[in-house]
Amino acid sequence: MAAPTYDYVVVGAGSAGCVLANRLTADGDRDVLLLEAGDPDEDESIHVPARSPFLLKSDADWDFSTTPQPELDGRELYWPRGKTLGGSSSINAMIWIRGHPHDFDGWAAAGNEGWGYDDLRPYFRRAERFDPGDGSEVDPADVPGDYGSDGPQRVRANPSPHPVSERLVEAATEVGLPRRETFTGGLEGAGHFETTVGDGQRQSTAVGYLHPALGRGNLRAETGARVTRVTVDGDRATGVEYVQNGRRHAVEVADDGEVVLSAGAVQTPQLLMLSGIGPADHLDEHGIDVRVDLPGVGRNLQDHLLVAATWECAEAVDLPADSNLVESGAFARTDPDLPAPDVEFHLVPLFFMGHGFDNPDGSGFSAAVTQLRPESRGRITLVSDDPLDDPVIDPRYLSEEPDLDVLVDGLELAREIGRGDALDPVRGDEVWPGADVTDRAGLERHVREHAQTVYHPVGTCRMGDDDLAVVDDDLRVHGIEGLRVVDASVMPRITRGNTNAPTIAVAERAADLLRGSD
Repeated sequence: MAAPTYDYVVVGAGSAGCVLANRLTADGDRDVLLLEAGDPDEDESIHVPARSPFLLKSDADWDFSTTPQPELDGRELYWPRGKTLGGSSSINAMIWIRGHPHDFDGWAAAGNEGWGYDDLRPYFRRAERFDPGDGSEVDPADVPGDYGSDGPQRVRANPSPHPVSERLVEAATEVGLPRRETFTGGLEGAGHFETTVGDGQRQSTAVGYLHPALGRGNLRAETGARVTRVTVDGDRATGVEYVQNGRRHAVEVADDGEVVLSAGAVQTPQLLMLSGIGPADHLDEHGIDVRVDLPGVGRNLQDHLLVAATWECAEAVDLPADSNLVESGAFARTDPDLPAPDVEFHLVPLFFMGHGFDNPDGSGFSAAVTQLRPESRGRITLVSDDPLDDPVIDPRYLSEEPDLDVLVDGLELAREIGRGDALDPVRGDEVWPGADVTDRAGLERHVREHAQTVYHPVGTCRMGDDDLAVVDDDLRVHGIEGLRVVDASVMPRITRGNTNAPTIAVAERAADLLRGSD
């Protein structure tokens, strides 16, 4: 039998893939197949914001681990990634941060035309539907900051943060950070996060983009469908092969159609390499026929590393079901001469130790610091030519010495926040790093023993036109026609802040590129 044929085959129904499924089928004249390895997003914990910790190491999580990290005491770090409709937007902490304009202008300055902040700002706004969070309607003229008002992605203000969250923000202002009412724009300062929550429920990209499109006759979405390779004829991608319920399937794209990889910064490069597109020497090691020698596939891996300072809390913290738990945050510069913040703080009215798995009994609060612009670069590689094997994830955390210095500087500031006057009525003993840690050497030890991912891997198929670039600035894979990458892996450099919103904006612009309307 002839393989089914589509105009677009999108691999991965995550933050980017759900956007593409909606936008590419909106006009009804193109047929789209969306393939997701995970299950439908039916787990109740996906939709109740405060239950996001229950999704870690669940069936909705790929549950990856890194290689042993020499600069982190040889630890293998747990890396959760979403494995369900909505991808990581269905298991994350729902924080909506666009990033800093300087981030995107840096992409454009590196030669990626059309990716500056002014270019992407309309796509952020097209995605966003600001929600004041109190059940009221908001006039578009009254939307705070620069948020959009009628997009698919609900972005909610927090009308009633927990009192401990408010104390944490007040403590951050005591160390000199300005109070922010919104984190659009320049970022620097402290305030309560906007989140992808609406009507008390998580608003993943599956909820905002995919579910409203599933009734369209030109969209077919398959779950439990593990793509094993992209099929290539000469220098053109012709379709994909996938496994579903133990059976192998093949689908093709039309002569003018395209395969779009949206499997994320871990699995998109893995899939390219399994398809013979990647570093020739590495593919040869695993007996994979080389279609295109692209040495940059899997390289340039960047992630935000986080380390927490935590205290016991004298006030019992009972957050409502619609809280994303990480209610508040701040951005700061460790060097006043920097053009933009280089550290972010997640200010949490809870213990936040080892992804929550190491939390002690009782109540606590945390000021967790993230270095926003790591210099360290890692790599994704294959362990074998078996597409069902997990790839090798080696972030090479802290392999560049300045990364440790910035994290320690940020940890010192986190302790200042946690010791602020505003927290005096509720603060108990310091748990991490502990009152006995009084010098930088002790803080460095705390970083090496306890730092963890904050779930933001990017960059492994970066855009550009140099020898290590994987896609051009239209996101087309170099050397292969009819194949694009649309997900966080195309980012040349990681953005400041949480990466879900930038990934969605990338997909919004990519939809226009694919439709030829940009």
